[in-house]
Formats: sequence, C-alpha cells, structure tokens
Amino acid sequence: MSSTQSSNDLEQGLKPRHVTMLSIAGVIGAGLFVGSGHAIAAAGPAVLLAYAAAGTLVVLVMRMLAEMAVASPDTGSFSTYADRAIGHWAGFTIGWLYWWFWVLVIPLEANAAATILHAWFPDVAIWAFTLVITLLLTATNLFSVKNYGEFEFWFALIKVVAIVGFVILGLAAIFGFLPTSQVSGVSHLFDTQGFMPNGMGAVLAAILTTMFSFMGTEIVTIAAAESKNPGQQITKATNSVIWRIGLFYLLSIFIVVSLVPWNDPTLAAVGSYQTVLERMGIPNAKLIVDLVVLVAVTSCLNSALYTASRMLFSLGRRGDAPAVAKRTNKSGTPYWAVMLSTGAAFLAVFANYVAPAAVFEFLLASSGAIALLVYLVIAVSQLRMRQKRTAAGEKIVFKMWLFPGLTYAVMVFIVGTLTIMLFQEAHRVEIIATGILSLLVVAAGLMVSSRRKAQRVGAAVLN
Repeated sequence: MSSTQSSNDLEQGLKPRHVTMLSIAGVIGAGLFVGSGHAIAAAGPAVLLAYAAAGTLVVLVMRMLAEMAVASPDTGSFSTYADRAIGHWAGFTIGWLYWWFWVLVIPLEANAAATILHAWFPDVAIWAFTLVITLLLTATNLFSVKNYGEFEFWFALIKVVAIVGFVILGLAAIFGFLPTSQVSGVSHLFDTQGFMPNGMGAVLAAILTTMFSFMGTEIVTIAAAESKNPGQQITKATNSVIWRIGLFYLLSIFIVVSLVPWNDPTLAAVGSYQTVLERMGIPNAKLIVDLVVLVAVTSCLNSALYTASRMLFSLGRRGDAPAVAKRTNKSGTPYWAVMLSTGAAFLAVFANYVAPAAVFEFLLASSGAIALLVYLVIAVSQLRMRQKRTAAGEKIVFKMWLFPGLTYAVMVFIVGTLTIMLFQEAHRVEIIATGILSLLVVAAGLMVSSRRKAQRVGAAVLN
C-alpha cells in the first residue's frame, strides 16, 4: 500500500496543550461524578481518607514511572521498561494485560454514553448509539494523532471547567454565599454518626473502590512519546499530579460530604454531583450532570481506543504481537493497531449478547486487578532500572523520592491490597479471574521467550 510505511515511527503530532490538558483531566472519569456516591455511602465522610490513600499511591507510582519515562520516552511505557528491567516475559505480560483492560473499557464506556443518549432520544436503540459512537471515535483515531489530541483537549477542558464550576458553587454554598442553596456549612462531616460511621474496615473497602478511579493517569507517559520534548512534558505532568488529585477529587468530595449527609440514599441512586447541585438549587442539575458524564465517558472511550492501539503497536514493534500491528500510515498512525483493538472490543460486545452471562462477567472480572498489577510492575521496574543505571554511572535527572524506601513501601502496599481483595468476597472473583488470565499470558510470554532464545542459539550455531 502506498500509504503504508514499513517503519514503526509514530508522528510527533501532539502539541504541548494537548499533552497538558490530557495530563490535567486524564484522571477524571464518570466515576468521580457518579460512582463516588457509592463510595461515600459505604465509608461516610471518612471516604476522604480512602481517596487520599489511593491518590497518594498514584502520585508515587507516577513518580516512579516518570523517572523511567523521562530518561527513555516510549509509547510502550511501563511494558517496555518491564521488558528491559525484569525480563521479556514481564513486558509481554503486562503489555497484553493492559491492552485487554482498555479493550474492555471501550464497549463499557460506549454503552454508558449510549444509555444517556437513549434517555434523550428513546426512539433510537442503545446498540445503535453504541455502534455510531465507537465507529466515530475509531475514525478520528485512524486519521492522525492530532485528531485524538484535539478531541481529548476539548473533552478535558469541558471536564475541568465543570469541576472548577462545581468547586466554586460548593464553596459558595458552604460559606453561605449562594442564595439558592438549601444547605451550608460543614456540619455533615461529623453530625451523622461521626466522621467514620462504619469503621476502618469500610474505609479500607472504599480504598479498593476508589483506587481504580485513578486508572488512566499513566496514559500521559504513553501520549508524550508522540509529542516534541516528551521528557519535559512528562516532568510537567508528573509534578502537577498532586494538585490535580487534590483539586478534582479531594476538594470536590469534601464539598459533597460537607453539604449532604453520607447516608442520604440519593447519593448512590443518582450520583454525588447531581445530589449536591439539586441541594444547592441549581436548575436542570440532572441535565448538567448528564452532559458532563456524557463528555467524561466519551473522553474515556477516546483514550481507551488510543491507549489500546499504542500498546498493541508497541507489542508489535517488539515482536510480541502480529507484525501488522506496527504498520503505520503516512500520518504516522498505527491504523492496524487501532482497528484490531476496536475489533476486539466488538467481539467483547458480541460475547455479551450471545454467550452465557457468566462468560461475560468473567471477562469483566479478569480486568479487575490489572491496575494494581500495572502499579506493581512499575515499582519493580523502577527499582531494578535505578540499580542498573546507578551501576552504569548514569546521571538520573528525574528521581523517585526517598529511594528505595518509598518504592519498597509501594510494593508492600500493593501486595497487601491484592491479598485483602482475595479474602474479601466482593473482590475475590476479580483476583481469581485476573490471576488466571495473568498466568495464561505469562505462559505465552515464556513460550515466546523460549522460542526466541532457541532461534538465537540456532543462528549462532549456523554462524
């Protein structure tokens, strides 16, 4: 094909404003606007501790990832670093698991967006909206990375403006400056059975829930590889992750639990943002939240398509995926990786309709603990990469704090969290399903590594 180049070069088409906005709003998903209500209902105002703990973990993991990414930007990100630091099987395994995670996100987010649109236009079936949304965003991802960056820039900007507006209104209500508000003050932090009404166990359970809200923060290290000065972009994004989590999550959740009693049933029923906006007397609160959630899930779908395709491209470039996955067109877009990822997502949707419910539930559960496995691999890779770079006398420009103590602490925390999930009935299926999938992928990775080794030995003998 004349439009296809056999090289594996990606276009550096993401502008600084694209990467900046992606780094700012990449962590904002529908879970903040709607799902946080369930976490609040479970843990009470002490859910702030859960978000703080999960946010701290993400900050530390991003710092470790950035140390490696600044030194060697790569669209394969932590999968490539695991390959170099731990072994081929590790990079192979975490790369494919991460791809699988985002492939499953595509139909879930498309269905969420379609459900909102169906409520507005009931004559159009949900499946039709799902198909149109997915095909539209697939098309934009096929043409150029600039399209992804531009779409994500505006999606992200809308999310940021929405949260900043919510925070301003919320603070005005707390201090009594909002005349339409039915609520004010921060008394609900303590006046309904205390700050921690359901005990520390509920907070620990909420940590498990909130931890997965932050998945996607690491995408900026993948996207930065398609921008000019990727090291600088990654440094800026990593340095800003603390205030982003503080503003978007901790401050907005603080406003919710201050203005609405934690045991108010509407928090879990309609979502935290809509509940608070209605209490503040904001007209058309449901429509406003629905619009913002629609943008949020569409943004997540857009990022899922992009991230899955880039990870598959990286695997193809390293010989761990079909060679066709590394082919790019004239605009530097890995179009086969995009189409293969979208095709896999459609197969997952097809399985949902034709396979027994238990099969699709197992597929979903198999991605349940992948986020923690990614974080664990990042920590182990950073530990070993730092040791190798130090031994080689390399100057480390961007460093993890308090190395190696904090790196070990993160590893212990993640292993402890996985262990707790295994013994909790609500999360046991996720651990077992993810464990089975991981073992199968590890076995495949070891087989590929063994075959490569045999080929190298054979080549050496021939020479």
